Amino acid sequence: MQLAAFKALLAPPGQQALAAAQALRPREADYLAHFQRLVRICSPEVAHAALETAILRREAESKFPFAAKLYLTRQALEQASSWEVASYRAGRFTGFRLVADLGCSVGGDALALAHRTSVLGLDRDELRLAMAQANAAALQLESRLSFVRVDLTEPLPLISQGKQTALFFDPARRAAGRRIFSVREYQPPLEILRLWQDSFPAIGVKISPGVDLVELEAFDAEIEFISLRGELKEAVLWFGPLRSARRRATLLPGEHTLASESGDAPEPLPISAPLDYLYEPDPAVLRAGQVSILGRRLQGYQLDPDIAYLTAHQHSPTPFARCWQVEDWMPFQLKRLRAYLRQRGVGRVTVKKRGSPLQPERLIQELRLQGANEKVLFLTHLQGRPIVVIAREINPPGER
Repeated sequence: MQLAAFKALLAPPGQQALAAAQALRPREADYLAHFQRLVRICSPEVAHAALETAILRREAESKFPFAAKLYLTRQALEQASSWEVASYRAGRFTGFRLVADLGCSVGGDALALAHRTSVLGLDRDELRLAMAQANAAALQLESRLSFVRVDLTEPLPLISQGKQTALFFDPARRAAGRRIFSVREYQPPLEILRLWQDSFPAIGVKISPGVDLVELEAFDAEIEFISLRGELKEAVLWFGPLRSARRRATLLPGEHTLASESGDAPEPLPISAPLDYLYEPDPAVLRAGQVSILGRRLQGYQLDPDIAYLTAHQHSPTPFARCWQVEDWMPFQLKRLRAYLRQRGVGRVTVKKRGSPLQPERLIQELRLQGANEKVLFLTHLQGRPIVVIAREINPPGER
């Protein structure tokens, strides 16, 4: 979408075209048919802008409860945080009089921050800034939000310095349609923080959850990994007064958190064969290196020092891991496993694995099961040797 077309979309005729486009509930696959319908009531440029906005608003419903009011670009939507994540993260900035949102794009994070304090959004993309301004107006947050066009590789404009001002930095992590995982290749690169830290010690930085942790060793910051409903969503670096630990795993909703003060490798857990219960830690716990901390809370053991499954004698309800009751386990051998399951009338299995080269779909085919019962199989290692654990989940996700 071009800036001129977006401005035309904001005018009354453009809003009428947008309302007509939204009424169609369009999808990308239906674009041509809907476009031919819209050009009967408006120009091709406005029809395209209206249809693109309606499509993106529909796709944004999984991230924003107010998606029907937003103006977006596809790349901005792909990089935007879910509203629940952005709102949680904004809570760290409570107490600051101003937060400068560096690389604010269409304003998704700025809107969440504006519920906590005043926000200055900075970006070099004129179209995205215009969309951010329109989004602030749509949510009636204009009094707490202002926007400035700035290239972040150049000196920052005059921003009130001191303890009452914080920065939130969201570097671009996509280029030419591909994701960027190295912080050295972000736009701008993460090293630019060193130009800002003397004037603004309180900085939060949104980064990819798949970041190479070795690249972050040079930064004196807390690393927080955030998952939403069991899916790892993002990582955040917290500097200066925003820092409260060295490593943190946070699970949403509920703001459950595990934190450690040291970035050093924790003392390993003892090793055991499968006991009565098997735990699979949340992916945020895994990325934050908090498996040992969780294992000690559960009075648990590991099956293998390189495998993140935990096992324990007792069931300890926890938001940080899913739990299965172990019914049996054995060294992995296909014929033995097939006979075991057939004797018990098992016709359906869910296969999970860590450390096993076997493909779940292939194993299910080779088992050739029939029966009314269902089990969960874990393909993993016990002190380096392949085993299979037969289990039943306690409180599956849909029953929590």
